[in-house]
Amino acid sequence: MILTFKQKLWLILVLVITLSALYLLYGIGPDVNKFLIIYMVNSRYKRLLAILLTAVCVGASTLIFQTISNNRILTPSIIGLDSVYVFIQTIMLFFLGSQQTLKISALSNYCLSLLIMVGFAFFLFKVLFKQQEYSIYFVLLCGLVLNTLFSSLSSFFQMLIDPNDFLILQTNLFASFNAINTKLLWVSLIIVVFVLLISWTSLRKLDVLLLGKDVAISLGLDYDLLVMKFFILVSILISVSTALVGPITFLGLLVVNLAYHIFPTYRHSILLPASILIGMLALVGGQIIVQYVLTLETQLSVILNFIGGIYFILILLKESKDK
Repeated sequence: MILTFKQKLWLILVLVITLSALYLLYGIGPDVNKFLIIYMVNSRYKRLLAILLTAVCVGASTLIFQTISNNRILTPSIIGLDSVYVFIQTIMLFFLGSQQTLKISALSNYCLSLLIMVGFAFFLFKVLFKQQEYSIYFVLLCGLVLNTLFSSLSSFFQMLIDPNDFLILQTNLFASFNAINTKLLWVSLIIVVFVLLISWTSLRKLDVLLLGKDVAISLGLDYDLLVMKFFILVSILISVSTALVGPITFLGLLVVNLAYHIFPTYRHSILLPASILIGMLALVGGQIIVQYVLTLETQLSVILNFIGGIYFILILLKESKDK
């Protein structure tokens, strides 16, 4: 039996709902105290919402980014936003120390990180894009160089930090869904919904951008304006995801390529929800394994980066064989 695209989407949605219910209700039996049930569900639903929100950010941003760059291997992390986030946290801890850093509210840290990362992306695109006659590849190349620069600077300052402070920093830099601030969650939700609404109105234009710059221009699209618009939207989504739970490098590459494989179409009205739902399936399923099977002995980001890294190598090997 061959399923249609809509049937596949509904099937994945049912799987996501099933895993989400399993995550929320695991270990809750009829003999469990009522107040304990309320506490368990209350703590788990915040984690679940953060997981689903991260899947939305990573899936949508990677799909849009691969469309405007016309490359299925690249991810938004190439422009260096993850490295900028690590650099911000490192510099704050280096100059302020652990005591002063802990006094800064989570919301202030979140807003500061978000503004700096989006500002960095805007500078990268607005300045460099114009100087090189609107070459998106030049922007990506500069992003890659700056990514290396910020990574090196972060490593340098981390070598100078007190070992106890370094442990605190490492804890913050690993993507984690185990300690989510509720205020950050609702702020992130508002931002993501706003960005998705803007993106959804331009899905057909993304279909045209997938055909390439020359074809898009010949069909009457303002290519430069559209690429800048989507570049900023991608930057906002990645910044929200990174500032909320930390960097997750290979998740986007994994879910978007799986979406292309399961849904062989150019239509972003199918690919966008598919990427988001597959991301949700991967994150919720992974969190169930990490939390209930491995009993939090490792981080979900470690497993995702391991699987995503292997998948990335397989893609490169496949590309080299095709050539």
